[in-house]
Amino acid sequence: MSLNWREIELVLSELDLVGAQIQKVVQPSYDTLVLSCYKPGVATELLLCVAHGACRIHSTRMPVPKAEKPQRFMELLRSQVRGARIESIGQLGSERIVMIRVGRDAGERILYARLWSGAANVILCKPDGEIIDALARKPSKGELSGGRYAPEPSGAPPREFAVRDLPGGGSFNERADAFYAENGSELSRVALLERARRYFAQRRGQLDARLGALKKAAAEYAGAERYRELGDILMANQAAKPTGQSLVAEDFYRGGEVVIRVDASKGVVENARAYYDRSKKARSGAVETAAELDELRKSIESLESERERVEATENPYAIRAFLAKRKSAPSQAPKRFPGLSLERNGWLILIGRSAAENDVLLRRHVRGNDLWLHARDYSGSYVFVKARPGKSVPLEILLDAGSLALYYSKGRSSGAGDLYYTQAKYLRRAKDGPKGLVLPTQEKNLRIRLEEPRMRELRRLIGKDDG
Repeated sequence: MSLNWREIELVLSELDLVGAQIQKVVQPSYDTLVLSCYKPGVATELLLCVAHGACRIHSTRMPVPKAEKPQRFMELLRSQVRGARIESIGQLGSERIVMIRVGRDAGERILYARLWSGAANVILCKPDGEIIDALARKPSKGELSGGRYAPEPSGAPPREFAVRDLPGGGSFNERADAFYAENGSELSRVALLERARRYFAQRRGQLDARLGALKKAAAEYAGAERYRELGDILMANQAAKPTGQSLVAEDFYRGGEVVIRVDASKGVVENARAYYDRSKKARSGAVETAAELDELRKSIESLESERERVEATENPYAIRAFLAKRKSAPSQAPKRFPGLSLERNGWLILIGRSAAENDVLLRRHVRGNDLWLHARDYSGSYVFVKARPGKSVPLEILLDAGSLALYYSKGRSSGAGDLYYTQAKYLRRAKDGPKGLVLPTQEKNLRIRLEEPRMRELRRLIGKDDG
């Protein structure tokens, strides 16, 4: 419930703002402003909120974090009223419109806070009523730059309202601050905690799904030693004849007989080599999966610790700042490119993970000056760094792109490798070749060693972080 006119009257009577200098302007959300005011011996954080059902003005003692991005109206107020003094502040009769007169002479400005639920606004005007700008631009009401706003008391008998007995102690300002922090609008602690809980539930679900996939992979990789044994058994029985898709032989490792699945179109030796290859891949995969599982379990512990910290946070502005940093999570953002993408220090990196994705990137999303990278001697991703006019690709970005090209290739398990790189205009499609295949010219070589801290940060930026 918004403050009624009697409550606004009481709020203003408790504040000592005339003569105070506006030192800071912060807009923690689209519907809330905080003016930091100071006069000798008195510091006041004045909060103005136009949220539906929670329109209000009062002082606040809660630390207000800076907005993640500069807000238009906040920047306007900083240029127009920051550093000026409040000459007067009062309510227009019983209209729930607070008029704050700031500065003098040519620099005089009037800040109106209209605290009507459903029609609330904060409007900055010149003394003659010309609107400089409004928190919420409303063309149908003329509330935008160049319009006029000069409200007057209606003169009608005021409706009688009682001042609510808000819970807690201290002044009405202090009790209003605590009450609305817990119960008021989408910026209230209750509403923000609900959003935070949804975020944590979604994030935990993603991590648990990844954990399940890794555990399944680890179970499959656990057979590395057995694959080697089966290869040895096949090599010891090169003269044996398979029966259909299997070969029965003595298991000199574990006793008795063993039925080994084979490819009937290949010889016994070729099948043995296939088992050796599976063993090698499983060993490599087991090491990598174990490391990834360890990092993922740490991520889950970190997430739970962060969830407990947010749950214990009393300040709704701090919870909102936490959510603001995560509202553009890659899982929620619309997909702009095939494959994977990330932005780092202003550079856009695109990653194709298959021949189809590589081909679409080449045809539709890449231009001649964009940089192309690909692992030498291994099949895998095409990685592109989008060109920026007048700038050359920094070494760190080149290393990032090279690391991604190796990481998303068959050479990942080696931990190091060589890459080609050249501009996209020097790529020529292979005639009658498979989809996405290109032949580079004027290519250069780059030696890359995968570094776990770098890869962890890159995976986080992609949105596939496990740390």
